[in-house]
Amino acid sequence: MAAAAASPRFSALGARGNRGGRRPALSASGTAEPSGLRFPPPPRAEAWKIASAPGATRSKKASSQINSLPDSDDFFHEKVPTPMLDVIESPTNVKNLSTKELRQLADEIRLELSSVLRKAQKPLKASLAVIELTVAIHHVFHAPADKILWDVGEQAYAHKMLTGRRYLMNIMRQKDGLSGFTSRSESEYDPFGAGHGCSSISAGLGMAVARDMKGKRERILTVISNGTTMAGQVYEAMSNAGYLDSDMIVILNDSRHSLHPNVEEGPTTSINALSSTLSKLQSSKSFRKFREVAKGVTKKIGRGMHEWAAKVDEFARGMMGPPGSTLFEELGLYYIGPVNGHNIEDLVCVLQEVASLNSMGPVLIHVVTEENQGIERSQQSETGVDVGEGSSSFDSMASNYQPRTYSDCFVEALVRKAESDKDVVMVHGGAEVEPSFQLFREKFPDKFFDVGMAEQHAVTFSAGLSCGGLKPFCVIPSAFLQRAFDQVVHDVDRQRIPVRFVITSAGLVGSNGPVQCGAFDITFMSCLPNMIVMAPSDEDELVDMVETAAIVDDRPICFRYPRGAIVRTDKSLSQGIPIENRLERGEFLQKVKMLLCLVMGQWFRTVSKLGPFFQSSELR
Repeated sequence: MAAAAASPRFSALGARGNRGGRRPALSASGTAEPSGLRFPPPPRAEAWKIASAPGATRSKKASSQINSLPDSDDFFHEKVPTPMLDVIESPTNVKNLSTKELRQLADEIRLELSSVLRKAQKPLKASLAVIELTVAIHHVFHAPADKILWDVGEQAYAHKMLTGRRYLMNIMRQKDGLSGFTSRSESEYDPFGAGHGCSSISAGLGMAVARDMKGKRERILTVISNGTTMAGQVYEAMSNAGYLDSDMIVILNDSRHSLHPNVEEGPTTSINALSSTLSKLQSSKSFRKFREVAKGVTKKIGRGMHEWAAKVDEFARGMMGPPGSTLFEELGLYYIGPVNGHNIEDLVCVLQEVASLNSMGPVLIHVVTEENQGIERSQQSETGVDVGEGSSSFDSMASNYQPRTYSDCFVEALVRKAESDKDVVMVHGGAEVEPSFQLFREKFPDKFFDVGMAEQHAVTFSAGLSCGGLKPFCVIPSAFLQRAFDQVVHDVDRQRIPVRFVITSAGLVGSNGPVQCGAFDITFMSCLPNMIVMAPSDEDELVDMVETAAIVDDRPICFRYPRGAIVRTDKSLSQGIPIENRLERGEFLQKVKMLLCLVMGQWFRTVSKLGPFFQSSELR
């Protein structure tokens, strides 16, 4: 029995294989009658029975996913009861729920998702902040007919749970498991794949224009985080959306109050009864029609009166909205908000009003959320902070021991260098600051610049720092440096400006999947005529490269290191020796007859252990 409306790829796993084969009783509204029954996902043996049932489809990928399930029910006995969530097979089941039931559903999603992410040692904040918003979206809109785009993967976890992928969340970011991001190949409910932020508005606008040209009527909705508002592509897309005036909805999930930094107390200080009422008024069909009629009347009266009315309207809306709202209006988006992102009743009201409008043009709904919503304060230090690079291979039940990573060694070496060289500064871009880099930030707060998801700016900003006489170390993950390649070429390499690029998460990064694969930086950095490219084989060479980068002042230089734990942790870092005389030269390791093996970076240690095998007679 396959799950209703589930993606073909997961049809074998989307089924409800409860113990007695019974289905939960549904009321006339389509919701579960309170029965005390629990319907956990099937263990491995039962999943095979479901997948082998007549009419069920099973691919090789689905078979691998079934094998990933536990072979008994023991794992699921720890699961918190979720009677409302257990009857949700697709967004269709969310349509007829009452406000009270929607709240219960959101609470159950939060409990289960926090448990899954905690066991996987993944950060919770971004995922838990959008749960009520996700529930409201699927209650109002009709996916997959309506297109819902998510800007970053962490925002889409609740969306995955409501779209037939709930029971694969425990193998997310694992072999044959779910992607950590939205993926077109994973589900029909993901119309656009995204691993990098700030792309959803551009993609959504393209879909909206294509819809209009083909005479279709589906709604296009994109959800962006306030972290992505630091990227220029967001404003390029908004400006073009305002010009084209195609119907689309942009929801800004403002979980850090970046548009109104004076707000410190959370949503309750900026979302009150007045702002809630104004948001509903702004989104109402009658208010929208009144504004359009008023505009038409003032145009007939005359140019002067029309301009005066436009100014009055702009002033009134400026008074309604928070600081920053007029920015979106100037870009051509009709602003609604702020809306409490944890008040389902308000969210549903605003979304229903906006969804009912025709020829509305682009609309931006400003939703304010609290990242720690539903997390006990005593748990924040455990669940709300990324545990670091080396955590991906550790079981969730392990101790709090964290292995030493290449980032730890790099930061320790750079701190030591900055203590002796006052010109050393760090520019961090492309992702949230890793815990490893907090040491440099604490030691040198005036020399640490976190620009967020603005890689292009990070590169050119570093070039400017260098031109001003400083020694910038520009730290960007490999997959995100791709986005700033033009700046690397034009603003840095062409002018031979000595920027020191530190490329993190280089190589195959495992759980992050193909969207954040860091395997291309060697190719695109090595093709530049003035760039020095380095890769350390161990932590000692990494320290040497920090020293080398600090003294190279006539050209740009970069070094890359992988994600994960280092090989040796039982010794302190070396003092660091510049390797200028060894640049562009290899190191001879071992002579083997009839075999040539060229190695760079972390693979040096692995290959060096194969020396006895290379010398064996069997090989010859």
